[in-house]
Amino acid sequence: MARIDLDFAHSYKADPKSDEDYALLPLKMSFRDGGAYALLGPSGCGKTTLLNIVSGLLVPSTGTVLFDGRDVTRTTPQQRNIAQVFQFPVIYDTMTVAQNLAFPLKNRKVPAAQIKQRVGEIAEMLEMSHQLDQRAAGLSADQKQKISLGRGLVRADVAAVLFDEPLTVIDPHLKWQLRRKLKQIHHELKLTLIYVTHDQVEALTFAEEVVVMTRGRAVQVGSAEALFERPAHTFVGHFIGSPGMNFLPARASDAGLEVAGHRMAPPAERRLPEGELKLGVRPEYLSLADAQSPGVLPAQVTLVQDIGTHTMLTAQVGGHPVKARLSPEAQAPRPGDTVWLQVLGEHTCFYKDEELVA
Repeated sequence: MARIDLDFAHSYKADPKSDEDYALLPLKMSFRDGGAYALLGPSGCGKTTLLNIVSGLLVPSTGTVLFDGRDVTRTTPQQRNIAQVFQFPVIYDTMTVAQNLAFPLKNRKVPAAQIKQRVGEIAEMLEMSHQLDQRAAGLSADQKQKISLGRGLVRADVAAVLFDEPLTVIDPHLKWQLRRKLKQIHHELKLTLIYVTHDQVEALTFAEEVVVMTRGRAVQVGSAEALFERPAHTFVGHFIGSPGMNFLPARASDAGLEVAGHRMAPPAERRLPEGELKLGVRPEYLSLADAQSPGVLPAQVTLVQDIGTHTMLTAQVGGHPVKARLSPEAQAPRPGDTVWLQVLGEHTCFYKDEELVA
């Protein structure tokens, strides 16, 4: 296991001149020894490029990669002692499950007794002990991917295990089982795990800390709670949550606060910078109120959906769409009704130039 420190930028172009020429803009972050991390973002944001630089499959254009303080920027994955699990299963169909799991250890001349013990431990964790003598060719896609996961985890001395969207080929109803299993294995083995995904459920349920990426930038690193409650960037607010955070144009001045064309008293406990802002509030924290309540805005209801566990209200505030997640006990309005929504509260965030106002 290793602490990994990154300080680099990368472009696939020989002579990058602008930010658009970079796959990864200047980035500085650390993965602690034994931590479980997820790289989360849409396709093309730089997640796999970052993972390949960590693994040694790619050398960054500028900067360094350190493992436990040692510069490994130009070393191979083998020299870094990295294990990597890819999107599609990488196994030997002609071998048994046990032979597949043992293969990385045999290559390193590990004694047979240790191999047998380690293979047994990993197979038990993956709930494959009863399949050790089966040929891999006859297994289902999810079972083959479990073998791939096991091959990545079988080496006890590995510096880090890197996962590149490993559950893409797995049936949806089996994904939660493998995520749970991976989390359990991390708690038992304390390996440094870095997991690439575009699925926020995978990232937030697996990782202790999530790195949210967009357009070659890491815009926030934090726990699931931090990403949900205090998104550091409007992209994080939009990307995390289902549906994502509501945003309304705002302006702060000596005269007060204007939100979506409506004047309202600014929050007393918060000092806002003057000028153009964005008000952000999650659907979970919007609620119906009466017109005399402080911090409310009028909204025209356009859609009401009964989801069962809650009612999803869609409305327009000053021409801007918002969604509110109401409890099923609440008296739901009808499309066309005008309601008052409580938009100011302890969970309300303000953004200037897309960055969170402290």
